[in-house]
Amino acid sequence: MTATTDGSAGLPGGEPDSGTGAELLRRIPAGHDAPPPESASGATTAEPGPGSTPTGPAGPTQPAGFAAPPGPEAALVAEPGPAPTPGVTVGFAGGRSGGVAVDLLPRPDGQPGRTGRGSAEEAAVRATEHLLARQHPDGWWKGDLQTNVTMDAEDLLLRQFLGIRDEATTRAAARFIRGEQCEDGTWATFHGGPPELSATIEAYVALRLAGDEPDAPHMARASAWIRAHGGLAAARVFTRIWLALFGWWSWDHLPQLPPELVFLPPWVPLNIYDFGCWARQTIVPLTVVSAKRPVRPAPFRLDELHTDARNPHPAQPLAPVASWEGAFQRMDKALHLYHKVAPRRLRRAAMDSAARWIIERQENDGCWGGIQPPAVYSVIALHLLGYDLGHPVMKAGLASLDRFAVWREDGARMIEACQSPVWDTCLAAIALADAGLRPDHPALVRAADWMLGEEIARTGDWAVRRPQLAPGGWAFEFHNDTYPDIDDTAEVVLALRRIAYPDQARLEGAIARGVSWNLGMQSKNGAWGAFDADNTSPFPNRLPFCDFGEVIDPPSADVTAHVVEMLAAEGRAGDPRTWRGIAWLLREQEANGSWFGRWGTNYVYGTGSVVPALTAAGIPGSHPAVRRAVAWLESVQNDDGGWGEDQRSYRDPAGWAGRGASTPSQTAWALLALLAAGEREGKAVERGIHHLVDTQRADGSWDEPYFTGTGFPWDFSINYHLYRLVFPLTALGRYLYGDPFEAGGRALPARPGGS
Repeated sequence: MTATTDGSAGLPGGEPDSGTGAELLRRIPAGHDAPPPESASGATTAEPGPGSTPTGPAGPTQPAGFAAPPGPEAALVAEPGPAPTPGVTVGFAGGRSGGVAVDLLPRPDGQPGRTGRGSAEEAAVRATEHLLARQHPDGWWKGDLQTNVTMDAEDLLLRQFLGIRDEATTRAAARFIRGEQCEDGTWATFHGGPPELSATIEAYVALRLAGDEPDAPHMARASAWIRAHGGLAAARVFTRIWLALFGWWSWDHLPQLPPELVFLPPWVPLNIYDFGCWARQTIVPLTVVSAKRPVRPAPFRLDELHTDARNPHPAQPLAPVASWEGAFQRMDKALHLYHKVAPRRLRRAAMDSAARWIIERQENDGCWGGIQPPAVYSVIALHLLGYDLGHPVMKAGLASLDRFAVWREDGARMIEACQSPVWDTCLAAIALADAGLRPDHPALVRAADWMLGEEIARTGDWAVRRPQLAPGGWAFEFHNDTYPDIDDTAEVVLALRRIAYPDQARLEGAIARGVSWNLGMQSKNGAWGAFDADNTSPFPNRLPFCDFGEVIDPPSADVTAHVVEMLAAEGRAGDPRTWRGIAWLLREQEANGSWFGRWGTNYVYGTGSVVPALTAAGIPGSHPAVRRAVAWLESVQNDDGGWGEDQRSYRDPAGWAGRGASTPSQTAWALLALLAAGEREGKAVERGIHHLVDTQRADGSWDEPYFTGTGFPWDFSINYHLYRLVFPLTALGRYLYGDPFEAGGRALPARPGGS
């Protein structure tokens, strides 16, 4: 919030924290829209014009005692070089890491940091050095993205299907899969999680491909558990599709997915654009697979995985016809009949259209959407349509799949479901800047240069619902121009705004396009989804085919919060569109004071995202919604001072919300919320900071075996290996420095028109 002349907190637009505007903020109850704040004259706060200085909480006003950088032409200070501007680039700590100097800003309170070993200040310096050492020379960061062994199993099955499986790859994949097996013979989908049937089946089949005998102790334990839990018949649809490719399951006992779906226009229910982009990219090639029904010779039988090998396809009872489930089951039966009589010319035209759709969306590096599952199914579909393995499209696709492999020192090979360089880089840049690294530090400038080069300048599938919106924004991966996402775009803008990049025109142009694109992707309810606007159809999730994971992309609290925080940082806290987002967030608060986390686990992530956004936009720390969030976070703090939340909170929020072993990333998320709420001197923050300091490794990093990222709530969990470093460093930095966009924070690079 901006400071006022009488020392009171100010609202967006410069209004003192008293009277109509302040009362409005205090009285916004959950479930009611909040209008934009008004000026004293009653007019809605205007958007800042070109060359003007925004007056909201994210404006360029610098805190007392800090001098602004001398201007764009002098933003980049060489190292070594002239003496820096007093109070801006004088470091309280020095050191070198990876050949780059760690030159940090002074504490904003002018006081020396605590110097005892294990202090927050020393922990931040160690983490900064470690993070700087991990930067790629081109300017980006990327940590491993760990999911579960189905990625590795399906990679081997793909190679078996195409006839390209080799001994070295098989041996390395099997080593990794065996290393993930639990004592009872099963496989889980996240660290410490319960056994999962489909993952166990796929891992077992992959090890059979690798030569592990079914009577080996580790295999016998797995098959016994599989039979005890329903066998192959109880597996999810996607697992049974892989089995059908080799005759281990019948195509007649799988839901039908006709390729004619590609002909449905966007206004017809169940058209391909009703699905979230990740599901859409998978379903289009699978319509071809479903129509072709290929079967490759099986290298072995799997009788040991059936509960009754004489009856491998037990009949499933139909739900009542009046229910949605029953209606879609009967529709699937009709589609099976249609498969037998589908006009050949129509079907061929549909498959040709699907092939064109797939090829048009192949990225320059050969992948599809930057994620592994669509790439796997796209390669299979195109191969079935006559594309040989030497075709440029296929060669590029297979090469892209090889780039998802992480080879470990012990010879194991782990497949990443996706790669996250843009996300990791913007979060790393934010962490370093918030921890006091100079805004003109070469590492940050290199990061900005790389991020600017990743801006997406063409339209993608999002334009189906927003055809008039100009492109701009960032994706998650190295290459994914078809699917930029709203979350990455918001965080990249927040990162770029912290960096003194020498080419101000280039920086401002990219930020302006990103902000405009994000605003244009706002859904009708005022919130934001991840990839599309208004992707909320109730029908896709009801299809018998879709029994695994989320297949639509509705707005979420965490993405909406990041956009609101970004808009506030851009001086748009008073924009009516920002306030619609705020109102939606206030309505979505849970009864216990938390927010649901869609893309991170779970209520700790949602709350850690929303509270900083609300306060950045001018909601005071005294607001009831903020106080409820603080009370909830304090109530779920672990005895060791940290926070943790298990993936089971998605299935059982009553028993698991905010509960789990303490992790560095989740502890940091809780701290970010508490610090934003004004709790810096509180006991919970003190204990949380001590936990981060006490659990830091000697090299400046933290251990985090637990999965705190989310692909699909409960169904697909992620361990982002860089989360354990970037979020604790951000929390330590804000503890030491304050939020960079709040009055009292540190100096940031000046904007055009700023002081």
